[in-house]
Amino acid sequence: MNSITDVGGVTVGHATRTGGGINTGVTAIVPQPGNLFQDKLTAAVEVINGFGKSAGLVQVAELGTLETPILLTNTFGVGTCSNALVRHAVAQNPDIGRGTSTVNPVVCECNDGILSDIQAMAVTEADALQAIMQAGTDVVEGSVGAGTGMVCFGFKGGIGTASRVIQLDGGNHVLGALVLANFGRAGDLVLPDGRRPDPRGAAEGEKGSVIVVIATDLPLDQRQLARVCRRAGAGLARLGAFYGNGSGDIVLGFTTRNRVAHWPTIDVVPTERLADTRIDAAFQAACEATEEAVMNALCQATSVEGRDGTTRPLLSSWLTDCL
Repeated sequence: MNSITDVGGVTVGHATRTGGGINTGVTAIVPQPGNLFQDKLTAAVEVINGFGKSAGLVQVAELGTLETPILLTNTFGVGTCSNALVRHAVAQNPDIGRGTSTVNPVVCECNDGILSDIQAMAVTEADALQAIMQAGTDVVEGSVGAGTGMVCFGFKGGIGTASRVIQLDGGNHVLGALVLANFGRAGDLVLPDGRRPDPRGAAEGEKGSVIVVIATDLPLDQRQLARVCRRAGAGLARLGAFYGNGSGDIVLGFTTRNRVAHWPTIDVVPTERLADTRIDAAFQAACEATEEAVMNALCQATSVEGRDGTTRPLLSSWLTDCL
């Protein structure tokens, strides 16, 4: 489906809040079904530019594991979504924080304050849980969930996704990307055909953010996964991004292979890993899927009206006008 959910077991859900100058929400990436705290995933983080307020990334970088769904939201919703993830994990694992370790909730954010009243603190724990519970394989893109109030290269931004197939040893593997696109200086966007769209007067500088979530079923260790995540930056750069001072550009990746048991039964755990001499295919896939996911976010975005009547133009309208 050209989606992050082409990776087996990955699902995505949204909760959207609109009205009264509010355009915000939560997007949940559920990496696998079941109890993620007990059966963790190998994960890695690449911080391209760290102007961000995300939660949980330090532990992911240190331990190389993911043990909750990934929630995307606005900047002031990070704490609320973290609480929701803790409650969700404790409901499955009553020993968390008592008989065993605490849980590491992973939440990433972008600032939707241009098109939403961010001070309203509109995102609730119920929104976060709704996004998790409604997660499925059919990913809605554009102005939905966490992407409802986002702006990208002066145009309306939002949620986008794409995927690529990689052949190894005669079999197919998948790498998918989902983006929360809220970055790029107006006028800097470069389309794949070389055109540079004019967002018609939007003058704000580069001070947004982008979150890229990479999912794959490739057998990668944490070091390799971090290298793959780094290549998502190439996809952003192809579109005209230069990672400005005020931009939070973060890539979070996980593989559905090489699961990590919370209570291992053996001392030495075997790990599968791709030969480094074959990893270029994954690098290219991460670059291409990220670039296309951003384009899909821009093309699927729909208009919203923010506080004080603020709007941003649609790339789809610009493309239609060029026909």
